[in-house]
Amino acid sequence: MIGKLTGKVDGFTDSTLILDVNGVGYLVSASTRTIAALPAIGQEISLLIETFVREDQLRLFGFATAAEKEWFTLVQSVQGVGAKVALAILSTLSSNELVTAISLQDKAMVARTPGVGPKVAQRIVTELKDKIPAFTGEVGALSAILKGAEIVEENSAAADAVSALTNLGYGSGQAAGAVAKVVNNIGTDAKTEKIIRLALKELAN
Repeated sequence: MIGKLTGKVDGFTDSTLILDVNGVGYLVSASTRTIAALPAIGQEISLLIETFVREDQLRLFGFATAAEKEWFTLVQSVQGVGAKVALAILSTLSSNELVTAISLQDKAMVARTPGVGPKVAQRIVTELKDKIPAFTGEVGALSAILKGAEIVEENSAAADAVSALTNLGYGSGQAAGAVAKVVNNIGTDAKTEKIIRLALKELAN
C-alpha cells in the first residue's frame, strides 16, 4: 500500500495530476482544492495517498493535508457516497465548512456539491453529526462551532440572524460563531435586528 508520495509535478488536470517520483509517473486523483494548491510544474511536493485496489484497476487518491484524507474516508462511510462523490465534496467544501454544515445540520450547504442531491446531503449531515466531536483532522474552532450550533438550534432570533448574515456572504461557521458570542453577551431575549448589528461588529473585528 502507498501512504505517501514525494516527487515533482509533471502535469495536472482539474481532477488528476502526474507525480514524477524518480522517473516513475504516478497518476493521482485529487480534489480541485489540492490541485489548486500544487506548485508549478517541475517543483517538488509531498501528498498523502489513499490506495484503492479493485479487480480491474488500481487508483491513487492524493491529499494535501491529513484532515482532507480523513474526510475522504469519513464521508464514504455514508450510504451512497463513493470515492467520486467524496472528492467532489472535498472540492466544494473545506474541512471547516464540512464541520459547520454537519454541526448545523445544513444539508443545503452540502448539496452545493455537484452530484449530491438533497437525500444524500441529509444522510451526510445526519449520519456524521455524532462523529464530529471525535474527528482528529486539522479543523479549527470546533468547540465554538458546536456551541454556536446549539444556540442557533435553541433560539429562533439567532437562527434568523445567521440566515441574514449568510445571505450577506458570510460563511455559516463565521455567522454562527459571531451570533453565538453576541447572544452569550446580551442574552437570549435579544431581537434579531440587534443580534445582526452586533454580530456584524464582531465579524468586522
